[in-house]
Amino acid sequence: MDFQVVVLAGGTSKNLVPLVSKEVPKALLPVGNRPVISYVLELLELSNLKDLIVVVEGQDAAVRVGSWISGAYVDRLHVEVAAVPEDVGTAGALRAIAHHLTAKDILVVSGDIVSDVPLGAVAAAHRRHDAVVTAMLCSAPVSGPSESGSSVGKDKAKKPGRYNIIGLDPTKQFLVYIATELEKDIRIQKSILRAVGQMEIRSDLMDAHLYAFKRSVLHEVLDQKDTFQSLKQDVLPYLVRCQLVSPSSEVLLNGAPQTEENGNEKASSQNNQLMLSQILANSSTPSFHELYALGPNGSTPVRRTHKCCVYIAGKSKYCVRLNSIQAFSDINRDVIGDASHLSGYSFSPQNNIIHPSAELGSKTTVGPHCMLGEGSQMGDKCSVKRSVIGRHCRIGSNVKVVNSVVMNHVTIGDGCSIQNSIICSNVQLQDRVVLKDCQVGAGFVVTAGSECKGEALAKKEK
Repeated sequence: MDFQVVVLAGGTSKNLVPLVSKEVPKALLPVGNRPVISYVLELLELSNLKDLIVVVEGQDAAVRVGSWISGAYVDRLHVEVAAVPEDVGTAGALRAIAHHLTAKDILVVSGDIVSDVPLGAVAAAHRRHDAVVTAMLCSAPVSGPSESGSSVGKDKAKKPGRYNIIGLDPTKQFLVYIATELEKDIRIQKSILRAVGQMEIRSDLMDAHLYAFKRSVLHEVLDQKDTFQSLKQDVLPYLVRCQLVSPSSEVLLNGAPQTEENGNEKASSQNNQLMLSQILANSSTPSFHELYALGPNGSTPVRRTHKCCVYIAGKSKYCVRLNSIQAFSDINRDVIGDASHLSGYSFSPQNNIIHPSAELGSKTTVGPHCMLGEGSQMGDKCSVKRSVIGRHCRIGSNVKVVNSVVMNHVTIGDGCSIQNSIICSNVQLQDRVVLKDCQVGAGFVVTAGSECKGEALAKKEK
């Protein structure tokens, strides 16, 4: 399909501390005992999109991610790993690698998406409409907006929820308005409503951070708008606003600078007024992209070709981003539960996954919707419920693990109780530790008899 694919893998995201570290960048965080980026890579492979640029923030993180990919996907994918400076933002990351982008269309995928939506369908919709951008939208997570940054163990009621407002044309094919990360009500200008004629407002959809761009347009925007840092908050809203500006002032139709960038389209020029009156006269037309607007000379009609499209994933599809600690817990729970088809593993008749090399002590039970990794050992009278336990863990006797994620090479002493918590790799829990709603960073030692609730325990970064 002549698409170039860019996977934005991030770096050591601040809102995922203490799960991420210099040794474990975001892309390598485990979901169902495999790095989260593997889900995107396999989804691309299934869509026969095998020529990829993986962009990682930070040189050290890029080396670690590149090393893992080259080992896991040798002879399967052609992957170029590009390191960009930290905190440049998603638009900044694309700007840094723009000279590598040569195809007609660019598919940009966030490396933290866990989904079963066929990416080829998004690409096909983009080509079908000859759009400048096509954004994938999916149902917002039921457990709450994962983009709010809420985390396990913190009182969600204290933090106002954030939501997205998405405006669609009546055919639900075109994106005519978008506002993200809202915490309070907003006002939509009447000029926008007049321009689009009809608009369906949705707050139950989220931008999945998966976009198909026309390369020439993407290059132009990144070049001319050098202050844009975010695809989601800067580039996409800008392209959507440009649809509602007359051709004479629209950067993407004739190269002239846009007259306004703040979204308050005033239609101050004569051409703008002519175009708005033309749109109003045809407001019953199903798609405003089918309208003809008067050209720059005021007489020649030109067909508007600048289209911002959407691909809306079906409600039965799974699509969640690992962009918060809460989302990390939710996704791990889902891939061993309702979305187990994504795990890549075969579940036992008991509806769990216990690696053949794992060892269980006497009277130890591993319940449904659990995963026990390679080489891990559990003592006597242990209980594991709705949890993921990684590789080569050593777990003592009389240990309870509920609704938790335990990463690799973790040592857990006798009599410990772990509930709704995340234990990172190489952690040592001494005897009789009780954790509830906690995150324990890599390599941390929790001393015997400690009782912690709602805490993040981690070594200080050097």
